[in-house]
Amino acid sequence: MRLFFGVFPPRQVQEALAAAQSQLRGNWKPVRAEQMHVTLGFLGEVPRDRLDEVIAAGQSAASAVAPFTARIRGTGFFPNEGRPRVWFARAEGDGFEPLALGLRKELPDLLADERAFKAHVTLARRKGPAPRVGPVVFDLEFPVEEFALVQSTLTPRGPVYKTIKEFPLKGA
Repeated sequence: MRLFFGVFPPRQVQEALAAAQSQLRGNWKPVRAEQMHVTLGFLGEVPRDRLDEVIAAGQSAASAVAPFTARIRGTGFFPNEGRPRVWFARAEGDGFEPLALGLRKELPDLLADERAFKAHVTLARRKGPAPRVGPVVFDLEFPVEEFALVQSTLTPRGPVYKTIKEFPLKGA
């Protein structure tokens, strides 16, 4: 099972982010609005016999973080220098990093990414020669009251997402 933990913004936020994709030129592949999310941790391929452990880790992380407000203000690129592979919207919110770090602590062998966590929503991936998109400024906010464990199945038309479990935030 190819899995990740993520926060999905409400539909109106996803649609506002998708509207910015009209600025894409060249070989950028936009992310479909309904699939836009903030990845808290990408687990990759996980054996089914570890699913209970992964769910328990999600429950533990959710119990330590209170609901919070997320903000999306502007865009950026990964990598920032040279030819970017990803165009994203920056996400801010007091709970994103504690959730990501809590999940890494619970599942160190599955979430052993050495890179620093950077909350973001991927808007598009570059698939060939493509110019950079100019900066886009957003003024979007939404409440984060839960996150999800999602199965991602790769298909020729793009990934198909299926929510396995949602984790309400319960911290004080």
